[in-house]
Amino acid sequence: MAQEFIVALLVLAAAAFVLHDRAPRLSRRLRVAMAVPLVREGRPAWVKRAGRWIAPPRVASKGCGGCTGCEPG
Repeated sequence: MAQEFIVALLVLAAAAFVLHDRAPRLSRRLRVAMAVPLVREGRPAWVKRAGRWIAPPRVASKGCGGCTGCEPG
């Protein structure tokens, strides 16, 4: 049973990696959707910490509001 649990964790981690690599916008939206309910007022501190850990890092928007990899010409 432990071996099946470890294999399931590895498959889940691989799926999360592929999702993040191939569909970063979807990955970001899913992380935000999971984190927002956890960081609401009235939640215990450990739940808020978990929500902040799940949440994606903030993206500083530039003029276009798109990716952060733009370099001035």
